[in-house]
Amino acid sequence: MTYDVAIIGGGVVGGMLARELSRYRITLCILEKEEDVAMGTSKANSAIVHAGFDAVPGTWKAKLNVRGCELMPKVTKELGVPYQNNGSMVLAFTDEDLKHIQMLYERGIQNHVPDMKLLSPEEVWELEPNISREIKGALLASSAGIVCPYELTIGAIGNAMDNGAELIRCFKVTSIKETDEGFTVNSEDGQTVSARYLVNAAGIYSEEVAALAGGCGVTITPRKGEYMLLDKTQGHTVSHTIFQPPSAMGKGVLVTPTVDGNLLLGPTAVDQEDKEDTSTTAEGLDSLSRAAKRSVPDLNLRAVITSFAGLRATPDNHDFTIAPSEKNSHFINAVGIESPGLSAAPAIAEYIRDLLKEAGLVLEEKEDFDPVRPPYSKFRERTDEERKALIQKDPRYGRIVCRCETVTEGEIIEALTRNPKAVDMDGIKRRTRAGMGRCQAGFCTPLTVELLAKELGIPAQQVTKFGKGSELLMGKTK
Repeated sequence: MTYDVAIIGGGVVGGMLARELSRYRITLCILEKEEDVAMGTSKANSAIVHAGFDAVPGTWKAKLNVRGCELMPKVTKELGVPYQNNGSMVLAFTDEDLKHIQMLYERGIQNHVPDMKLLSPEEVWELEPNISREIKGALLASSAGIVCPYELTIGAIGNAMDNGAELIRCFKVTSIKETDEGFTVNSEDGQTVSARYLVNAAGIYSEEVAALAGGCGVTITPRKGEYMLLDKTQGHTVSHTIFQPPSAMGKGVLVTPTVDGNLLLGPTAVDQEDKEDTSTTAEGLDSLSRAAKRSVPDLNLRAVITSFAGLRATPDNHDFTIAPSEKNSHFINAVGIESPGLSAAPAIAEYIRDLLKEAGLVLEEKEDFDPVRPPYSKFRERTDEERKALIQKDPRYGRIVCRCETVTEGEIIEALTRNPKAVDMDGIKRRTRAGMGRCQAGFCTPLTVELLAKELGIPAQQVTKFGKGSELLMGKTK
């Protein structure tokens, strides 16, 4: 079979594009090198829907960020994904910082960012009483928000699959060859896919994928960002996303609530060569804690329940590169999609759709396309009456597996049977939050392993945390 379009990369950009293209009468597949979607930058980032004042006017970052921010409330509602329009603040600590946030305000005006305001210290403290008393003012952007990045990716790809798209996992692209019909894409383990059009949305590996089809003239450097996640008891420390003045390395360390009620600190910003190293360091976490306390001095760091790191695909041209290959217009690159890539993803999908149409792809809308994907049955968010009805319908919703996050057996089975199906422990975690609570899976791991093994029809020893090589069990003792 030759697909009309194959998308390389199952992150948020690839996912949003797949969902957009699934509106049309075309054949479509997503090629993901890992066992699950949202396994790269899309699973470990700041989860911020940026307003769009930071990007240089006229860049693709500026144009697509503002449009993506505008689209995000509708997209998340349709996909049943948590989203909050909580607004953001950039703090000024010095006179130079005041000049900088004035520049950001003016840049935001040029970028057509709505609902911005420069605040006095007293206005900041009225909104955020826990902010440092050393500030001299702040920029408030009320259109900004927060979202769950991996739930957004899972929701978009799930909706695309429900509308006819196909997800091919464990497909690490090693070669791309042009044919009379389009392209043949080969994987590391010998799989082959043919498509008339290709889109490179490979994130941190987008430069390598572009090189297989003629290159894109952009060099990608992995930039590691370390984070700390605090317990839900700290989730109301601030209500807005709190930034410090940005630097050449990024938007700086932030303090923000999450859509699930936790408090998130980060990221650091360190360039490295390794595109797989997402380890945290004592040095990085120490610098992170000191930087975060500059904004919110009374942070309770004893409430940190986990730390993690993600990698950003930082391009040497400091902008998104979204364009057809000079060698073949049927090959579209989306390279260097770093921050604000999450915010811009719905708009990037629209733009790539238009590029494919310009390249000759015929897009006829389906009459039966359904943009709505009902949310997962989150037991913890239900009323007592709703819980009772759910349990009467399926008794598995009455058996708690994860105590910290109140996740039931029914929710785990739902994650294992709904597009895109979870196939490992981290996949269950990202879909249900089982293992994300205070005990960090100390209690629920044995039960989750048992359910995974039963549903997948494999021995418990073959259940993995995040794919081959991360098996949890060595064997039986009795």
